Amino acid sequence: MIILFYISLFLITVAILFYIFGYAYLFSGISKTYLRGKSSANIDDGKFFTSNIIHTTNPVLWDEHPDYNKKDLPKNIVDNLTQSNTASFLVIKDGKLLHEQYWNGYNELSKTNSFSMAKAVTVMLFGKALEEGKINNVDQKFSEFYDEFKNKPFGKDLTLKHLAQMESGLNWDENYKNPFLPNARAYYGRSLIKATFSRRFKGKPGERFEYQSGSTQLLGFAVKKAVNQSLSSYLSEKFWIPLGMEQNADWSVDESEMEKTYCCIHSNSRDFAKLGQLFLDDGKVGDQQILNLDFIEQMRTPTEKSDEIYGMGFWINNDNPIKHYYFLGLQGQYIIMIPEHKMVIVRTGSYNNLPKTDRGRPDQVKFLVNETVKHFA
Repeated sequence: MIILFYISLFLITVAILFYIFGYAYLFSGISKTYLRGKSSANIDDGKFFTSNIIHTTNPVLWDEHPDYNKKDLPKNIVDNLTQSNTASFLVIKDGKLLHEQYWNGYNELSKTNSFSMAKAVTVMLFGKALEEGKINNVDQKFSEFYDEFKNKPFGKDLTLKHLAQMESGLNWDENYKNPFLPNARAYYGRSLIKATFSRRFKGKPGERFEYQSGSTQLLGFAVKKAVNQSLSSYLSEKFWIPLGMEQNADWSVDESEMEKTYCCIHSNSRDFAKLGQLFLDDGKVGDQQILNLDFIEQMRTPTEKSDEIYGMGFWINNDNPIKHYYFLGLQGQYIIMIPEHKMVIVRTGSYNNLPKTDRGRPDQVKFLVNETVKHFA
């Protein structure tokens, strides 16, 4: 009994210290991962978080290509997909659904976590707010939205473009494995303001590229303030409804109902593919221009400071003979646009320890682009 008393006392003391030093979010993380048999965030954890609904109103189903699912994937692609714990793999060709395949119990209605694919969606909302005059220009200062940044060293120099291009200079370690670093605090914590506004700057904005979830979260705060509504409702009005998405989606939020703009849009793969098709169509749905083409060109133009691998929200590969750009999520979530072949590839799944040796880009993306084009083009 004495031993149990001291164990209980120790655990209570640890819990109190966690709360005092701002690590209470760890309890949420433990309950949503280890206690559910997972080792980290996963594509099915949306149901464990509060979320806002991204509504659709008039669903439009994909037209099927004449060769829809008539051609089996070659063994090398199937092996790659199964070994990387893939949930879905879709190919859109000439604006029509050409191939659709699911594994591990997932199907066309399954909603999975976008993870960082949401970063590009947040940049899209930034572009729409610019187009509507709710944001003055890409170089508008973040401190014009949040005065407290005028008093932060380097904070007064931060622009929205710096955030979109990952050149903020923020002191943010993009590490998902260490529970004491800011990504875990943002993902499992109760306040995104506390997780991001508390971070200092380690350099002057605009000087170097460093991919950071905190930068996109700050961009999301600015866009939300500019549009004066939830980002979920803005996304619904400006993109989800015009694109004819098949299902409502969910966007995880904190206790203030601020969306986690660096991640966490839970949707199905067919609807993710429609986001890719929008960019192949240069921002148009039918005759309607729903995203400004000049802004799209900024999104998909690689920056010098990123060594030509990142634009605004998009990863870009113009080194490959088959050029492509893409939305990228943590565990191998991809929406890949291949303009030369009028093709969109979507892959979702849980590829833990995703290899990124292609100048910071996942090897799997280049493999899927080259082999899918070879098979279907």
